[in-house]
Parts: sequence; C-alpha cells; structure tokens
Amino acid sequence: MIKSVNKPITVVDEQDFPQENYPEFCLLGRSNVGKSSFINAMLNRKNIAYTSQNPGKTQTLNFYLVNDAFYFVDVPGYGFARVSKTMRASFGKMIEQYLARRDNLKHVFLLIDSRHEPTKDDFAMVEFLQYVNVPFSIIATKADKLSNNQQRAHMEKLKKQLMLDEYTDILLFSSVTKQNRDVLLENIIRLAETNA
Repeated sequence: MIKSVNKPITVVDEQDFPQENYPEFCLLGRSNVGKSSFINAMLNRKNIAYTSQNPGKTQTLNFYLVNDAFYFVDVPGYGFARVSKTMRASFGKMIEQYLARRDNLKHVFLLIDSRHEPTKDDFAMVEFLQYVNVPFSIIATKADKLSNNQQRAHMEKLKKQLMLDEYTDILLFSSVTKQNRDVLLENIIRLAETNA
C-alpha cells in the first residue's frame, strides 16, 4: 500500500545521491517505453512523474521516496532520446556508475514495450545487468494493447530472445488497466522490508 510519496530528488552527479540508507529500486528502459506512466500507476499518483510525447524528457536521476521506506529511481531513457551525443554519453556514464557501484540498489526493473521486439539497447542492458550482478526483472509494458493469447506468446518469446535464466521474472504490466500492479507492489514492499 502506498501511504506517501515525496517529490523526486533530482540528481546529475554521483556525489548528490541521497545519503539515507533506504533500499532503492531502479527503473530502466528505452525512451517512450512508458516509465513515467509506470511510476504514476505504481505510486497511484496522476502526475508525480511527468509524461511527455517527446522521448528523452528525463535527463536526471530522479529519486522518489515512497512510504519513507524505499526509493524508486527513474533514470534517463536510452535509445532515441533527442539529446546531444555528449549529453547522452554523460547520461550513460552516470547510469553505469549508479548500476555498478550503488550499494543501496536492490533490484532493477527493466521496462520493455510488449508490442515490439527487444532493441539492441535492451539486449545490451540485460547483458550489463548480468555483468554487474544486479538482480533484475523484465516488465513488459503496454500489455493492454495485446490480447490474452498475444500476451502469453509474447512472454514465452521474450524469455527465449533475452536468454533469461529461471530466476529472472517477466511480468506483463499496463498503466491503463493496472494489470499486475498489486503483485509487483507487494514484491517491492517485501524486498524493501527484507533489505531495510
């Protein structure tokens, strides 16, 4: 249950990461995968995360303190964000540092659009998460756009394409219908309590 959500702390440098020892759950995905909608749906807030028609709106690490117990961490989307190569490189370095070195990071949710094939960037991110040994789950977003049969087929295909092991979860999600929101939230709260 979501009791409270603080306005996000926006960070552009590693030295500005929050100092509290709260568990952190990172949200990754390409631009326009629906990260902001995912955050708003999960936290039951309409506009806590800004949604935009223009990919690449998030240009900082945004830390949302939830229930005074854990952080949701939203990072810049990868892919075709409309920013300069220099800025994109600095995003990449900051995200890499966060994923590889942040002790508070307990789990990553990698969002992939359920309507499309995984991109090269998606494959690269899976490989990187495996390399730095960070626990992660795949969230297949926009599931309301698929029929039940399509959803089942997509789950099987995605697991094979990404060559995931038996311990990596894939969960369909819809910010419209709130499909699997409660299941996901229960898992996050349980993980937060375990790592408190």
